[in-house]
Amino acid sequence: MLSSTTHLVEIDLLRNGAPLPLQNVVQPTHYRILISRSETRPPAQLYSFNWPDPIPVFPLPLKVGASEPLISLKPLFDALYDRAGYALRLDFDTPPPGTTAEEQTWIRQILTATPDKSSSS
Repeated sequence: MLSSTTHLVEIDLLRNGAPLPLQNVVQPTHYRILISRSETRPPAQLYSFNWPDPIPVFPLPLKVGASEPLISLKPLFDALYDRAGYALRLDFDTPPPGTTAEEQTWIRQILTATPDKSSSS
């Protein structure tokens, strides 16, 4: 794959398991978006983030030289969350596995601010 003319876009939103190993990553984060363009490999663009950071908007590589649309995942995730009814199906009283005390505080603040997404409000 990496020796082909195919671009690689990896969206890593999993909190378990080992992420794709990268060189020169100073501080690891929970979530990453990696853009590896076939014409510029091995360098790649890394968009990394944690809670409560916003999900970065990133360019989606298409054909070499073509305009790259900017992809914003947040509106897509919000729409999927609402359509799937996750507010009614998820247990918001139990913190997600692997979250720090700081992240759990942030989660409680978000749930308090949006009672429709909390089962305890």
